[in-house]
Amino acid sequence: MRALTIVIGTLFSMTAALAAQAAEAPKVTVAPVFSTDTTVTGQKIEVPANPHVAVSLATFPPGAALAVHKHPYPHYVYVLEGTLTVTNTETGKVFDVPAGGFLVEMTDTWHFGKNNGAAPVKLLVIDQLPPGTTSNVIVK
Repeated sequence: MRALTIVIGTLFSMTAALAAQAAEAPKVTVAPVFSTDTTVTGQKIEVPANPHVAVSLATFPPGAALAVHKHPYPHYVYVLEGTLTVTNTETGKVFDVPAGGFLVEMTDTWHFGKNNGAAPVKLLVIDQLPPGTTSNVIVK
């Protein structure tokens, strides 16, 4: 009987210790960054059926700019560092997206991005496109 009492006491102590450890474990936090169903120009986002997802990192040295281009499929940009300046060449509208900013780029609209700052601009870019296609169409 004494052995059973020792086993039960030990199990109770272990359970209490595990519960205390679980209560002290760090908790995962989730902070929303951005939510939308439209592009920066107000177009509805239309994801192709069975999309291929491509994720890349882009770095713009100071003064660097992309060629004028458009995206036929959803193109998402999160600015990790610096400030990206985007120019819509069809409307002439220019806007800045600072570090921590998220951008759903315009679809089928000619535009370009540039780093007007003194430090590099670093972007996390996500594309959803049909397999075998490209995310950019460049002005020729």
